[in-house]
Amino acid sequence: MKNFLKFATNFGPLAIFLFVYYNSSKDLIIAIPPFIIATLVSLVVVWLIEKKLAIIPLLGGFFITLFGGLAIYFDNPIFIYLRPTILNTTIGLVLLFGKYFTKEPIIKIILGKAIPLSKKGWKIFNQRWVLFVFGLALLNEIVWRTQSEEFWVNLKVWGVPLISLCFAAFQIKLIKKYKIEK
Repeated sequence: MKNFLKFATNFGPLAIFLFVYYNSSKDLIIAIPPFIIATLVSLVVVWLIEKKLAIIPLLGGFFITLFGGLAIYFDNPIFIYLRPTILNTTIGLVLLFGKYFTKEPIIKIILGKAIPLSKKGWKIFNQRWVLFVFGLALLNEIVWRTQSEEFWVNLKVWGVPLISLCFAAFQIKLIKKYKIEK
């Protein structure tokens, strides 16, 4: 049951968004309110189940609500187009400059219990994630400025998760090389 709830809270808001988007003549402004509500409900459900929230879904929910709300208020989808750019840039800057405020890379603070790596491994892992999220921000800017809204939506829904999965898979070799045995 817990696994199903995790799956539902991760993908439920996206499924609702897609359903509304494709059943409202592909109107992003109509699809945003149910997406915001579903995202907030998902965060509450995760909190009730696990008594904690991971930083990335929390940031995602904050940015979806903020930029989705701005898009609705101003009746202008540009705010929702900018959300991935600003979110990924923010994550990249936190990962890049976090080391100046903590004794170890921020990514180690987030993932350290799940992935035990050497100091050099964390440094490389962090650098790769910085480049990756900045790359996603750049890709988002290029696509929303040059392609149709439907293309942008499909990239966000299908392309970015696939790109992210491929990127994560390419980190396995690094993790194996720098893994510290407990």
